[in-house]
Amino acid sequence: MTIVRDHKLGIWMTGALVVGSMIGSGIFMLPVSLAPLGANAVLGWVVSILGALAIAFSLASLSRTGEGGIRAYIERAFGPAPAFLVAWALFWSNIAAQAALAIATASAASSLFPALGGASGIVAVGVGSVILLTLVNLRGVRTSGALSLLTVVIKILPLLAVVAFLATRQISGVPFERLASSPLTLANIATATALTLFALTGFENATAPVDKVRDPARTIPRAILGGAALVGLIYLVSSSGVMLLLPADRIATSPAPYADVIALKWGHHAASLAALAIAISAFGALNSLMFGTGELGYAMGLRGDLPPVIARTGHDNIPYVAHVISGAMTIVLILANSSKATASLFTFVILLSTAAVLVVYAVGALAAWQENASPVSRVIFGVALLFILFAVYGAGMEADLWCLALLAVGLPIRVISRWLSDSIPAAETSPAAPLE
Repeated sequence: MTIVRDHKLGIWMTGALVVGSMIGSGIFMLPVSLAPLGANAVLGWVVSILGALAIAFSLASLSRTGEGGIRAYIERAFGPAPAFLVAWALFWSNIAAQAALAIATASAASSLFPALGGASGIVAVGVGSVILLTLVNLRGVRTSGALSLLTVVIKILPLLAVVAFLATRQISGVPFERLASSPLTLANIATATALTLFALTGFENATAPVDKVRDPARTIPRAILGGAALVGLIYLVSSSGVMLLLPADRIATSPAPYADVIALKWGHHAASLAALAIAISAFGALNSLMFGTGELGYAMGLRGDLPPVIARTGHDNIPYVAHVISGAMTIVLILANSSKATASLFTFVILLSTAAVLVVYAVGALAAWQENASPVSRVIFGVALLFILFAVYGAGMEADLWCLALLAVGLPIRVISRWLSDSIPAAETSPAAPLE
């Protein structure tokens, strides 16, 4: 008798993929941006989690209709040009997120080595991290993958430590700190929503491996919704916990607020270990994102959407040009805004990243609306689109205008790239890369 082994992913492993993709390191600096918003931040988390779940449902419903990543779904619904804009927006969202993670790495490191503090020190360490990890990715996928594996578990420990401290403080009856006295307004809640959404992105990565998931029509939606809800709950409790355990003015100037909270409970040595864990986590998350962004740029070069030089590879088929360009753009973004204070710089780059990824989510939700006529599903798609509009408003004029400018630049770049690559027809029908 022949035994057929099923190597496809089930609900638990698919859910683990969702959680692993969502938990990054931007969360560790997020209280710095949220603290001045007071109670608006807590409401922002609730709105953001509900909106993210609606978006997750929209993207999960697309995964039932065929294989490929987000770009493949959108190309099927709207054609190659809108699909390119989605991939281009995702590329720039990643670039901005890389800048945020570089700043998070530098901020955590500065709490261990105070000499690195200050705007110039943060910028220098952030740029140095990008250069170092560009060199790591140029060595190949095995080096990059080994570094990611080393950091994957470390990132969640400071979050759980804050949750545990919050619980013991509640049980002991010691009063919490007062939230910042920021008025509850629609504008403040919208800003908090846009900021918190940055930490919740990543669930879209689980929509790609449809052919590797057992019963994808049932498994992927459940895994995405369950994983997103779990991560959202952990983030809501831990981030709000930081604001309840530390004074708002202290959070606003802290290079590592999670480490400061741990210092209150377990002392300086535990805080140093937490800061080290956060720095390693941010560094590892930056490594993983830089690898994915390089591969995304390489895939777009292969399709003729970017100049063909970006698709050049070196030893072991490493897309060295794409990695170098991705790293260089991240450095330019950091340096272009280096005059901002650390908190302002971090806030700006995450709002830019969020504004860009909202383009991906909006077109994905519209594609889901077109492909699924179920009334209940369309209500959820409508909620997702309304939330996206609210988050666009919350991201602010500066980030939104930057995003529009980048989208406008993308179209002539695609036209020139198509001309340079001699408009290869097969590129339009080639399978999409997982990040696309």
